[in-house]
Amino acid sequence: MAPLVEISIPTTQISKTTNPYTIYDISLRLPLRSFTLQKRFSDFTALHSALTSQAGAPPPATLPQKSWFARTISNPALTESRRKGLESYLRDINEADDPRWRDTSAWRSFLNLPSSTTSNSASALHNAITTPTSVTDPVVWLDCHRDLKSLLHDARLQLTRRDQAATAQAQHECSAQAKKCLVRAGTMILTLERGLRDQGWDLGDGELRRRKDLLGSAKKEKEGLDHLLNAMVAKSQLDKTVASVKDKTALIGTTQQAPKQGRVLGKETGRTRELDNQGVLQLQKQLMQEQDLDVEELAKVVRRQRELGTAIQEELDVQRDLLGMLDEDVTRVAGKVEVVRKRVDKIS
Repeated sequence: MAPLVEISIPTTQISKTTNPYTIYDISLRLPLRSFTLQKRFSDFTALHSALTSQAGAPPPATLPQKSWFARTISNPALTESRRKGLESYLRDINEADDPRWRDTSAWRSFLNLPSSTTSNSASALHNAITTPTSVTDPVVWLDCHRDLKSLLHDARLQLTRRDQAATAQAQHECSAQAKKCLVRAGTMILTLERGLRDQGWDLGDGELRRRKDLLGSAKKEKEGLDHLLNAMVAKSQLDKTVASVKDKTALIGTTQQAPKQGRVLGKETGRTRELDNQGVLQLQKQLMQEQDLDVEELAKVVRRQRELGTAIQEELDVQRDLLGMLDEDVTRVAGKVEVVRKRVDKIS
């Protein structure tokens, strides 16, 4: 059976720090997504120690030996040899028959994997879309949200096609497709809400707030599309009540056109010239309703933009606080390093 995670290290690069070191680009392919991690050699040695400790035995593969007389940043041959060795190390663990090293928290944390890679993530996503259950994994939650955005995009696309459709049949088909996407989106929103509310994931306040903002924006977008679809259906029904010129001629006859000649309502247009007083009144009501709907949609867009701006500002405040805490930690660690360096100088 092929592993659910495909691992490779296709490239390396040199860090741009003051003291440069080699970075190994780890490429991972999961059933629903692909991403890349960047690790240095010391991360692999820490992983090896953690796997040995948590699994109770060393992994089925050995790490490449550390070189004391050459550095990978100045030796391309050594870099390539170590890249191949580290790639083989990860693949041997990933493809081993014994899963105890893959089941450790150290392995999942090192590769940023979900809490259980043995479960079928694609099946979890399908269940989240088709049934109003709860998402049990934070990574699958993000995949569900990505699929939710895709459904909303498809619904908006179908509404655009409906507005451009020339026949009533095409309009009906586009409306049905848009409604189907919106119903599925509503089910998925309920699923994502249950996931955030019931699972109790340890994501941190900032990440939890970001996911709530993503879900709130999706809900507002879905509500806006619902209103737009209802407005289009109402407009279509109103258009059916306005009789065409040929229909009026066939029903009323040409002898009833005299009242139109005596009407003085200013400059006539192509839409009003062939209508009687009742038709002009109905057309005016229709135009006013269309303008009201446009104003409502514009107001929703403005409110949505304002809410997004507020959410972005709150996220920036959180990130600024985190950076301040990180700066304090760096200063404290730098002080400890300086004390250790002085002690080493005294000993030497």
